[in-house]
Amino acid sequence: FFFCVYEVVEQRTDEAGEMKINIACPATAQQKLIEIFDEKILQNLYEKRMGNEIAGDVLGEEYAGYTLRISGGNDKQGFCMQQGILTNTRVRLLMKKGSPGYRPRRKGERKRKSIRGCIVGHDIAVLNLVVSANGPNPIPGLTDESVPRRLGPKRANNIRKLFNLEKGDDVTKYVIHRTFTNKKGVEQRKAPKVQRLITPLMLQRKRARKSAKLAAVIKNQEAAAEYKKLLAQRMAEQKEARRSLISKRRSTRKSLKAAAE
Repeated sequence: FFFCVYEVVEQRTDEAGEMKINIACPATAQQKLIEIFDEKILQNLYEKRMGNEIAGDVLGEEYAGYTLRISGGNDKQGFCMQQGILTNTRVRLLMKKGSPGYRPRRKGERKRKSIRGCIVGHDIAVLNLVVSANGPNPIPGLTDESVPRRLGPKRANNIRKLFNLEKGDDVTKYVIHRTFTNKKGVEQRKAPKVQRLITPLMLQRKRARKSAKLAAVIKNQEAAAEYKKLLAQRMAEQKEARRSLISKRRSTRKSLKAAAE
């Protein structure tokens, strides 16, 4: 059971009825920013939480049939909304290492910082929405066309997956590159370095690590066997010395007894 105390911060409320809506479409890699001044439209967004889905009809007929998910936002002072803080105000929480929006400067440091709750209210200046389901009509600047990726994958397996390559194909020939003109007017080709690429040098180093580990295991086994052999020898010598000492004592006692008689 966890108990959390929220400390409400006094906020400066600006003119109500104005909010910027940033809508992103992951399928087309486009986003669109709109400004809403109508309080009746904004009433449909208030008291909604991060992660909730709303119908696109509330923003206008252009978004009819679309489903939008609330992914975050910022209030008028720039504090971002944080999932899990069930309030429509700004609060001060004791942050530690791993807390979102806080980077400790010293080991074990904790600090109380302001953060905005996850419920939409009148103080939100920018609200971020993500298209989760498309409608029948494309929206210009959002779902009408797809923006190609400027950068391609770097990891070898991701390149194979993108081009459906076999294991024996040369991945370096399929790296997505781009050409550009530098400040001196020379055209240059730029391509990323392929990561996790299996090369002969990498296999050689892997074999070297494996052989070194195997040699260390064999060396330890030989050292353990030699130690056991030496230990058995020392124990045998101790037993022999004890036997000789006992026999000497017995012979001394017999000689003393014989002399006494």
